[in-house]
Amino acid sequence: MHELALAQEVIRIIEKAARDQAFSRVRTVRLEIGRFAAAEPEALRFCFEVAAREGVAGGARLEILELPGAGWCPGCADTVPLESAWDACPRCGGRQVRVTGGTEMRVKELEVD
Repeated sequence: MHELALAQEVIRIIEKAARDQAFSRVRTVRLEIGRFAAAEPEALRFCFEVAAREGVAGGARLEILELPGAGWCPGCADTVPLESAWDACPRCGGRQVRVTGGTEMRVKELEVD
């Protein structure tokens, strides 16, 4: 389950921010996860709770915001929405769509004390 490693990395990011910005407690963590990021939100929530038990993020609420998938279609010369990384272009049906969005995962915002 790689979600535990992802949760631990989020905790490291939070702890570094706490040192750099001198806060002592995190109330809420807003995490953006792309549709194609290969992270299961419920597993990540569970792992975050385990990883955050002690320290500055202990008891913090994790809010996960799912980012949509997107790709560049050379046939349309435009960015198009994608439900799956292997979808054809929804506009022209072309199969050479290159994924350009929905693979990211980032800490978007922290509510802190």
